[in-house]
Amino acid sequence: MSDGQHDGHLGKVYDAQAPEQVAAVYDTWAASYDAEMAAAGYRHPSIGCALLFRHAPRGAGPVLDAGCGTGLLGDWLGILGFAPVEGLDLSAGMLAVARAKGSYARLHQLALGQPLPFADGQFAAVISTGVFTTGHVGAEALPELIRITHSGGPLVLTVKTTLWAGGFSAVLNATAGITVVETTAPYVSMPGEAGTIPSLAVVIRRG
Repeated sequence: MSDGQHDGHLGKVYDAQAPEQVAAVYDTWAASYDAEMAAAGYRHPSIGCALLFRHAPRGAGPVLDAGCGTGLLGDWLGILGFAPVEGLDLSAGMLAVARAKGSYARLHQLALGQPLPFADGQFAAVISTGVFTTGHVGAEALPELIRITHSGGPLVLTVKTTLWAGGFSAVLNATAGITVVETTAPYVSMPGEAGTIPSLAVVIRRG
């Protein structure tokens, strides 16, 4: 089901039924993605960066941008002092745009919700914005993201409120070894895009 009523690439990606379909839409969207999201007033990256800076010390690293897309977070994370920063995404097209920006130490084409080729506790912090939403990935991605976060490290996630109420919150509350340290009020991630269902951001700390 669509997230509200959306046309173009956004409508197609919300209606996707499988990871391969999501990747294909993002591949065709990559060249215009940054401009379109800027026009929509996209808020997830700035909110995510602010929360990471609040809950992780300056200079912490490595940091994983999980679902990095075109790399909107990469420059900002570097400016805030986090290094090195790695990114992963399902879409080769989006990763190509991120790679051209030169803000990531390493980029990986990987799908969330499946086993990840990283060691336990490999990352000082993990951030994932705009990923836990309609047609993308749900709470099934949490165990691996928690596993690869260092003990005491934060995970910063934005979550569509429909997903949150549909079981995501319950999974978090039932997961051992983590603490939910902050949850924002609901907010509209794209004020310039009519029909956008609100999201919230949550910060989890691994024990």
